[in-house]
Amino acid sequence: MTELLIGVIGVGGRGALAANAHNVFPGVRLAGGADIVDEYLEDFGKLYDCFTTNDYRELLKRPEIGAVFVTTPDYLHEEHAVAALQAGKAVYLEKPMAITIEGCDRILRTAMETGSKLYVGHNMRHFSIIQKMKEIIDSGAIGDVKAAWCRHFISYGGDAYFKDWHADRRNTTGLLLQKAAHDIDVIHWLVGSHTTRVAAMGKLSLYGENTNRLKLGDFIPHAQFNANNWPPEDQTGLYPIIDIEDISAMLMEMENGVQATYQQCHFAPDAWRNYTVIGTRGRIENQEDGNGRVVVWNKRFDGCNSNGDIVYDIMPETGSHSGADPKIVEEFVRYVLYGIPTLTSPLAARYAVSAGVAATESIRDGNTPRAIPPIADDIVEYFSR
Repeated sequence: MTELLIGVIGVGGRGALAANAHNVFPGVRLAGGADIVDEYLEDFGKLYDCFTTNDYRELLKRPEIGAVFVTTPDYLHEEHAVAALQAGKAVYLEKPMAITIEGCDRILRTAMETGSKLYVGHNMRHFSIIQKMKEIIDSGAIGDVKAAWCRHFISYGGDAYFKDWHADRRNTTGLLLQKAAHDIDVIHWLVGSHTTRVAAMGKLSLYGENTNRLKLGDFIPHAQFNANNWPPEDQTGLYPIIDIEDISAMLMEMENGVQATYQQCHFAPDAWRNYTVIGTRGRIENQEDGNGRVVVWNKRFDGCNSNGDIVYDIMPETGSHSGADPKIVEEFVRYVLYGIPTLTSPLAARYAVSAGVAATESIRDGNTPRAIPPIADDIVEYFSR
């Protein structure tokens, strides 16, 4: 039996993801947790009967811990991932990799120099509906891909991103990074390339006018979706500092010539992502972003053919994030134990962050175009093996 003992840095919130690793295979279990919130630690310690600490460094000192989940807030990803890699731990790093391009490159170089395994949790590559789109596109059913876009409606934006640390750009850079990292990665994956140049527009158009906010020093509750918080302008208990955009759009030019767009709104009444990819022989899109269906149009039609020409129904799956979380955690464990290839990629994670960062810079500098800094050749070579 192969044993793998796993620690979790940031056991609250997204740290619940790590539960999918506990006993996923014989000999694999959660054996330690670190968090600054005692309540989270107490619950975690009781649930897994394991070591807990307020100092993540104490967790990393334990030689029996072979792998670590880093599920802390975004602005701590760089610090915690680098420390874990330097300690020789295999790392599951929740997306986004970091909140700066420089932070991503530091993490990648640390992984290369230490030889420690790095895995970034872009779980949307494990959504069945996204995998079906990828399969259809790669089959050539819509010809050569030329364009793509995503419309992202976020009904829970006011609850999830404007009532806690997300609302302060020092902690996230902006939501074209924090929230859109998933979507940028999916667009890159579907079209088989990555962004080299961006331009973007956006503003704080609704929540910035709301003065019903907590005060600095007040207890900040865990942001939770509440259907009764409607309409958006009537939200209460917003974060004291709000300086990120609540609506934005970016244009992307890919290395392979594909043109793409992404739009995000945090006060829409519904919540889902709609991806569209257009090729030389048709187009494809999803309806709903977890389960739902994939629709293909591949016949010429003068008008609106809302039913499409081919429809693929996607069956519901168990597990959080439409069944993707259990799959991505199992893939991480298999990668650590056996070195199997993965759907996710540290290079792709950096490409997603760099596009989001550059787009945010474009918004805040008069919508000027931005070129994406390339990844160093030796890092690309290392992670492409």
